[in-house]
Amino acid sequence: MRELNLDRLRTLLTVADLGSFSAAAKALHLAPPTVTLHVAQLEARLGTRLLHRAPAGVTATSAGGVLIDKARRLLAEADDLLQTVQRQVASRGGRVRLGASTGALAHLLPQALEALAARHPQIEVQVAVVTSDEALARLAAGSLDVGLVALPQPAVRGLRVQPWRRDPVLAFIPAAWQPPRQVTPAWLAARPLIANDRGTRLSRHTDQWFAAAGLRPQARIELNYNDAMKSLVAAGYGAALLPHEAGAPPPDARITVRPLKPALSRALGIAHRARGHDAATEATLEALMTLRGR
Repeated sequence: MRELNLDRLRTLLTVADLGSFSAAAKALHLAPPTVTLHVAQLEARLGTRLLHRAPAGVTATSAGGVLIDKARRLLAEADDLLQTVQRQVASRGGRVRLGASTGALAHLLPQALEALAARHPQIEVQVAVVTSDEALARLAAGSLDVGLVALPQPAVRGLRVQPWRRDPVLAFIPAAWQPPRQVTPAWLAARPLIANDRGTRLSRHTDQWFAAAGLRPQARIELNYNDAMKSLVAAGYGAALLPHEAGAPPPDARITVRPLKPALSRALGIAHRARGHDAATEATLEALMTLRGR
């Protein structure tokens, strides 16, 4: 026994309070030899006698009295902790740590959070802005409970990634440019571009879209914030390739939105640990799945 065990501390406390090993065994519903073993293990772990055994009864030694005082507070705190968790589980409350990119945060996630708050107002969701790679790393490390990630993703032991949404990627173009009905890689590559940050999956997808046409255009600026990119498009600074997200407001009147030829889409998934969810995490996953494919 390397560490102090709460059950053994509770046994010691009960023996000291009742003044008898047999009375403690009865109160704890344990066999008398088990009570004796618990106390002996504590004494061996600490290297000192904790109880005086005498025909008149059992009393604490000086060291035992110190340990019993501390154990009483520790056990009370442990009981309080368990009751707090049980109340949280019973009410489906709690805290969920969720990671997502700025794109998902802007329009998709608020819809899920609104649905969650309507059904489970006691659940607190803490949101971190992270890339897909960061989300998976933090899930594996235990510092996130849910991550919204771009697909595809490599398998990570202990994690599950569920397909969530597939949204079309569209060309957001300054209206003054008078774009064609469908925008090709060749037409777009000949004009100033506002690109997604190199660390994003969407950046790699758009690079592949251009590369399939034998093109490698250079962007004027790279960003990882969709609304800022749209503001630059409206100002005439360049065109951007961005996913169309359900719930997003109509673009600025200075922006024309066109489909791509060939078509391009952005797939998102929900990543979480494969096992061991608490009720709050399950409720959050349910709320996110209401937006699946919308």
